[in-house]
Amino acid sequence: MAKTGGNYMNSQLIKLEALANGYVEGIALDANGYISEGSGENIFVVHDGILFTTPLRSAILPGITRLSIMTLAKEAGIEVREEVMLREILYLAEEVFFAGTAAEITPIRSVDKIKVGDGKPGPITREMQKRFFNIVKDGEDKHDWLTFVYD
Repeated sequence: MAKTGGNYMNSQLIKLEALANGYVEGIALDANGYISEGSGENIFVVHDGILFTTPLRSAILPGITRLSIMTLAKEAGIEVREEVMLREILYLAEEVFFAGTAAEITPIRSVDKIKVGDGKPGPITREMQKRFFNIVKDGEDKHDWLTFVYD
Protein backbone atom coordinates (compact mmCIF):
# COMPACT_ATOMS: atom_id res chain seq x y z
CA MET A 1 0.00 0.00 0.00
CA ALA A 2 2.81 2.37 -0.84
CA LYS A 3 0.52 4.52 -3.00
CA THR A 4 -1.87 6.32 -0.69
CA GLY A 5 -2.45 9.48 -2.69
CA GLY A 6 -5.28 10.13 -5.11
CA ASN A 7 -7.80 7.33 -5.35
CA TYR A 8 -5.33 4.50 -4.73
CA MET A 9 -6.27 4.20 -1.05
CA ASN A 10 -9.99 3.97 -1.83
CA SER A 11 -9.24 1.18 -4.31
CA GLN A 12 -7.21 -0.69 -1.72
CA LEU A 13 -9.94 -0.35 0.90
CA ILE A 14 -12.60 -1.64 -1.52
CA LYS A 15 -10.45 -4.67 -2.36
CA LEU A 16 -9.44 -5.39 1.24
CA GLU A 17 -13.02 -5.22 2.51
CA ALA A 18 -14.17 -7.55 -0.27
CA LEU A 19 -11.43 -10.08 0.49
CA ALA A 20 -12.11 -9.89 4.24
CA ASN A 21 -15.73 -10.81 3.56
CA GLY A 22 -14.91 -13.74 1.27
CA TYR A 23 -15.34 -12.04 -2.09
CA VAL A 24 -12.87 -11.77 -4.97
CA GLU A 25 -13.72 -8.16 -5.79
CA GLY A 26 -15.80 -5.36 -4.33
CA ILE A 27 -18.35 -2.95 -5.70
CA ALA A 28 -18.18 0.49 -4.14
CA LEU A 29 -21.14 2.73 -3.43
CA ASP A 30 -20.88 6.50 -3.42
CA ALA A 31 -21.82 8.76 -0.50
CA ASN A 32 -25.46 8.70 -1.65
CA GLY A 33 -25.63 4.89 -1.79
CA TYR A 34 -25.44 4.62 -5.57
CA ILE A 35 -23.22 2.11 -7.37
CA SER A 36 -19.83 3.64 -8.09
CA GLU A 37 -17.24 1.18 -9.44
CA GLY A 38 -14.99 -1.72 -8.51
CA SER A 39 -11.58 -1.38 -6.89
CA GLY A 40 -9.88 -0.78 -10.21
CA GLU A 41 -12.52 -1.09 -12.89
CA ASN A 42 -15.81 0.36 -14.08
CA ILE A 43 -19.06 -1.55 -13.76
CA PHE A 44 -21.76 -2.30 -16.34
CA VAL A 45 -25.23 -3.66 -15.59
CA VAL A 46 -27.65 -5.19 -18.09
CA HIS A 47 -31.28 -4.73 -17.08
CA ASP A 48 -34.23 -5.19 -19.45
CA GLY A 49 -31.74 -5.54 -22.31
CA ILE A 50 -30.25 -2.08 -21.70
CA LEU A 51 -26.59 -1.61 -20.78
CA PHE A 52 -26.21 0.76 -17.84
CA THR A 53 -23.05 2.27 -16.41
CA THR A 54 -22.37 4.87 -13.75
CA PRO A 55 -22.15 8.45 -15.09
CA LEU A 56 -18.88 10.36 -14.85
CA ARG A 57 -20.52 12.99 -12.63
CA SER A 58 -20.53 10.31 -9.91
CA ALA A 59 -16.76 10.83 -9.49
CA ILE A 60 -15.79 7.52 -11.07
CA LEU A 61 -12.66 6.79 -13.05
CA PRO A 62 -13.24 7.97 -16.64
CA GLY A 63 -11.89 4.67 -17.93
CA ILE A 64 -10.65 4.22 -21.48
CA THR A 65 -12.05 0.68 -21.50
CA ARG A 66 -15.37 2.02 -20.22
CA LEU A 67 -15.61 4.41 -23.15
CA SER A 68 -14.55 1.65 -25.55
CA ILE A 69 -17.29 -0.68 -24.27
CA MET A 70 -19.89 2.06 -24.62
CA THR A 71 -18.77 2.63 -28.22
CA LEU A 72 -18.75 -1.08 -29.07
CA ALA A 73 -22.17 -1.62 -27.49
CA LYS A 74 -23.72 1.22 -29.49
CA GLU A 75 -22.19 -0.22 -32.67
CA ALA A 76 -23.81 -3.56 -31.81
CA GLY A 77 -27.20 -1.87 -31.52
CA ILE A 78 -27.29 -2.12 -27.73
CA GLU A 79 -28.84 0.81 -25.91
CA VAL A 80 -26.37 2.35 -23.44
CA ARG A 81 -27.40 4.59 -20.57
CA GLU A 82 -25.23 6.44 -18.07
CA GLU A 83 -27.38 6.63 -14.95
CA VAL A 84 -27.00 6.52 -11.21
CA MET A 85 -27.98 3.05 -10.01
CA LEU A 86 -29.16 1.82 -6.66
CA ARG A 87 -27.55 -1.32 -5.28
CA GLU A 88 -30.81 -3.21 -5.77
CA ILE A 89 -30.40 -3.23 -9.55
CA LEU A 90 -27.51 -5.67 -9.08
CA TYR A 91 -29.99 -8.22 -7.71
CA LEU A 92 -32.43 -7.71 -10.58
CA ALA A 93 -29.89 -7.54 -13.41
CA GLU A 94 -29.65 -10.11 -16.16
CA GLU A 95 -25.91 -9.46 -16.44
CA VAL A 96 -23.20 -7.51 -14.63
CA PHE A 97 -19.56 -7.12 -15.66
CA PHE A 98 -16.46 -5.14 -14.84
CA ALA A 99 -14.43 -3.36 -17.53
CA GLY A 100 -10.93 -2.01 -17.20
CA THR A 101 -7.37 -2.22 -18.43
CA ALA A 102 -6.47 -5.11 -16.12
CA ALA A 103 -9.98 -6.57 -15.76
CA GLU A 104 -10.66 -6.38 -19.50
CA ILE A 105 -14.29 -7.61 -19.58
CA THR A 106 -14.92 -9.69 -16.45
CA PRO A 107 -18.40 -11.18 -15.93
CA ILE A 108 -19.79 -11.00 -12.39
CA ARG A 109 -21.57 -14.23 -11.49
CA SER A 110 -22.97 -13.21 -8.11
CA VAL A 111 -23.42 -10.21 -5.85
CA ASP A 112 -23.77 -10.73 -2.09
CA LYS A 113 -23.95 -14.46 -2.84
CA ILE A 114 -27.03 -13.83 -5.00
CA LYS A 115 -26.66 -15.22 -8.51
CA VAL A 116 -26.66 -12.67 -11.33
CA GLY A 117 -28.99 -13.93 -14.08
CA ASP A 118 -28.30 -17.63 -14.52
CA GLY A 119 -24.82 -17.27 -13.01
CA LYS A 120 -23.10 -17.40 -16.41
CA PRO A 121 -21.90 -14.66 -18.76
CA GLY A 122 -24.94 -13.41 -20.65
CA PRO A 123 -25.28 -12.56 -24.34
CA ILE A 124 -24.39 -8.87 -24.01
CA THR A 125 -21.34 -9.63 -21.87
CA ARG A 126 -20.20 -12.26 -24.37
CA GLU A 127 -20.76 -9.88 -27.29
CA MET A 128 -18.72 -7.18 -25.57
CA GLN A 129 -15.93 -9.68 -24.84
CA LYS A 130 -15.94 -10.82 -28.47
CA ARG A 131 -15.78 -7.29 -29.86
CA PHE A 132 -13.19 -6.16 -27.31
CA PHE A 133 -10.88 -9.14 -27.86
CA ASN A 134 -11.23 -8.87 -31.65
CA ILE A 135 -9.53 -5.52 -31.24
CA VAL A 136 -6.96 -6.12 -28.50
CA LYS A 137 -5.93 -9.66 -29.48
CA ASP A 138 -6.65 -9.86 -33.18
CA GLY A 139 -5.81 -6.25 -34.05
CA GLU A 140 -9.15 -5.57 -35.79
CA ASP A 141 -8.99 -1.91 -34.77
CA LYS A 142 -11.16 0.29 -36.97
CA HIS A 143 -11.18 2.92 -34.20
CA ASP A 144 -7.42 3.47 -34.18
CA TRP A 145 -7.32 2.65 -30.46
CA LEU A 146 -4.18 0.48 -30.58
CA THR A 147 -0.59 1.65 -30.63
CA PHE A 148 1.75 -1.15 -31.56
CA VAL A 149 5.20 -1.17 -29.99
CA TYR A 150 7.98 -2.89 -31.92
CA ASP A 151 11.49 -3.92 -30.90
